[in-house]
Amino acid sequence: MKTKRIYLDTSVFGGVFDDEFSHSSQILFKQIKGDEFQLVTSVIVDEELIPAPKNVRNYFEEMLPLAEIVEVDERAIELRNAYLKTGIVLPKYSNDALHVALASVSSCTIIVSWNFKHIVHFDKIPLYNAINILHGYNQIAIYSPLEVIKYE
Repeated sequence: MKTKRIYLDTSVFGGVFDDEFSHSSQILFKQIKGDEFQLVTSVIVDEELIPAPKNVRNYFEEMLPLAEIVEVDERAIELRNAYLKTGIVLPKYSNDALHVALASVSSCTIIVSWNFKHIVHFDKIPLYNAINILHGYNQIAIYSPLEVIKYE
């Protein structure tokens, strides 16, 4: 039984083919395929992967049958704008804030990312969660795949 809804951003799909991140990324996807997690991703990931290498794009498409694809709606835009207004990230990185917002408004337990600059960062995580609470959303756990995969 799938216990946790996890939102994966673009970096995790690309991580499957990156020497530094491939091992943990592949384990995470294996666990998703084994029903350890409910995969949630978004139309933003789909758009960001358009210029990606063919193998990354193909892998994303292979995972689509297992995924819930979240659309951008007014709630996500509002929450993203609140993150931007408080300076968690600069407007030029608004898609990074949008990933966190989409995960939050779609009731994910965790957002998983290899983006250590704008998402998985000890200074930013409490700020994202403070804004979530102020806007009526639950806090969200923010981790890299290394911290989410189950070790045997």
